[in-house]
Amino acid sequence: MTAVEERAVETVWRAGRPVDVHGTLRPFLRGRSDRAHRLLDGVFWRCALTPAGPVTLALRQGAREEVRASAWGPGAEWTIASIPELLGARDSCDDFVPRHRVLSDTHRKYPGVRIPRSGLVMDSVIPAILEQRVTSKQAHEAWKFLLVKYGTVPPGPAPDGMRVPPHPAVLLTVPTWDWHRAGVDITRQRAVRAAATVAHRLEECVGMAPADALARLRVVPGLGVWTAAETAQRALGDADAVSVGDFHIPGLVGHALIGRRVDDDGMLELLAEWPGHRHRVVRLIELAGIGKPRYGPRFAPQDYRDF
Repeated sequence: MTAVEERAVETVWRAGRPVDVHGTLRPFLRGRSDRAHRLLDGVFWRCALTPAGPVTLALRQGAREEVRASAWGPGAEWTIASIPELLGARDSCDDFVPRHRVLSDTHRKYPGVRIPRSGLVMDSVIPAILEQRVTSKQAHEAWKFLLVKYGTVPPGPAPDGMRVPPHPAVLLTVPTWDWHRAGVDITRQRAVRAAATVAHRLEECVGMAPADALARLRVVPGLGVWTAAETAQRALGDADAVSVGDFHIPGLVGHALIGRRVDDDGMLELLAEWPGHRHRVVRLIELAGIGKPRYGPRFAPQDYRDF
């Protein structure tokens, strides 16, 4: 049986509210070269490694409140069952009051966008580690390298070139010279290895309270506040996890809410008005497309392959 001939597990999820597949899942895309996610002809494709095994998922937007999902591979049943949470079924906006024109306008414009919850911690923690202290371009190239060389061919009719992310045990076998080729410095290499070593304990975060999950993530050497938040936002659906230490987000928040740049402390002070929804506020600001003034020379990234 070829991959394309595998039987699909399918469902139609009727949410009873507006659903925006692309807007909700866009945070999972790691650049245009991402081999684990792809938006093609209106279909959102996702390849993942679930507790039941690898899976290929295709999501098609149906009516305003309807999503058609097809999944292939050993992880198909698990993935289909997780569709509602992946698209934000556990994310409630009932007590969220925008109280700012930018937020209210964007919230009204994108009623179907929710905070996703994949339920797969390693699926989000490895790309987040690769994004530490480097440009998005560098991180995306490193992620692509890992997927192409150490990922596996996905089940089902996934678009050409897509890959299932490598198993944690495989990540522990990546030699130093391949990390070097990927442009990943020794600090991030060690963080990936540390996370892969305790992958089973990190996956337990899915069943923990948000504060406890963030604390568990931060126990791992190399996983700081920023990496834990970036992981919790995607894997755990944490609508309050703030990416403190981000190069861009404080400036975006400051300019959107008060018209000037702020630092991390200033950002947290502004976001304190929305307890439980601080990441949601950041997401709405990103969706609003508000830029910030640029000062000084552009950042000159260090190419770690030169060492």
